Amino acid sequence: MSGQPNFGVLLERFFTQRLMQQRQASAHTIASYRDTFKMLLQFVHKHLGKAPSALALDDIDAPLVMAFLDDAERTRGITARTRNLRLTAVHSFFRYVAFEAPMHSAQIQRVLAIPAKRFTRALVPFLSRPEVDALLAAPDQQTWSGRRDHALLLLAVQTGLRLSELTSLRLDDLHIGVGAHVRVIGKGRKERCTPLSKNTNAVLAAWAREPPRAENQSLFPNARGGRLSSHGVHYLLNKHVMTAAVKCPSLKNKRVSPHVLRHTTAMDLLQEGIDPSTIALWLGHESVETTQIYLDANLAIKQAVLDKTTPPEGTPGRYRPDDRLLAFLKGL
Repeated sequence: MSGQPNFGVLLERFFTQRLMQQRQASAHTIASYRDTFKMLLQFVHKHLGKAPSALALDDIDAPLVMAFLDDAERTRGITARTRNLRLTAVHSFFRYVAFEAPMHSAQIQRVLAIPAKRFTRALVPFLSRPEVDALLAAPDQQTWSGRRDHALLLLAVQTGLRLSELTSLRLDDLHIGVGAHVRVIGKGRKERCTPLSKNTNAVLAAWAREPPRAENQSLFPNARGGRLSSHGVHYLLNKHVMTAAVKCPSLKNKRVSPHVLRHTTAMDLLQEGIDPSTIALWLGHESVETTQIYLDANLAIKQAVLDKTTPPEGTPGRYRPDDRLLAFLKGL
């Protein structure tokens, strides 16, 4: 055991040297990888009875990683997409370990050979304009939190910002007046500016005049003036969806998340005739191919294609039931 590489030492070096120093990974990537290994270590402690700091590299083999992923799906109810994100973190660690502990190459290759799980790619969910209007009308703007929530939801629907981009916005990132826009550091550390509509500009300008609750607070802080968490955004969104569903019953059958608001922005742009490459630029997509999912989900575009074509003609048939005696015999 003493001659085996300590898993904890390798994991610490992976985060501090590989991710932070060499790759300068974003805070979102580091947080995602951190959560994966926290869950993995808890699973290993439960099944092997070893403290995380006492683990050797040999303890984390391919069968154990597979068992961890299967358990996460079964007990935590994660989707195949989330499972694959967990596997990506594990693969990244073992690619680093391949250079640090080459004598364990056989074990490492077996872990790296674990494939991503395939899944059905459903059409992207999005909200219709009446549903958006009902959602924006749900917050009570007589209260501080209601004005905050209305401004946040309006900005999310108009700009299509990611959840992490919304919660990381600061007052300095908001530029109101002529050329109004918000500046964000998005996925892959890419900086981009998204213009604001006249109405969104007016709402955010009024919100920016609200007395601050803390120094250097976020644009959309929590009640104590701190940064609004992703859990907090999910909570307030679900609360307002329930309120809006009273006047817009179609919302009762929809699972609305912050990412659904981002999809809604993309679908609105697409239905207005904006080309996919411009939508990819607006949303901060790495590739225009990512925007293809909105073309797949847009029924209006497909209907327009059908209206311009001459479909093949068919003749309707007429059902004629079998003779009663033959039907009796067929039913035996």
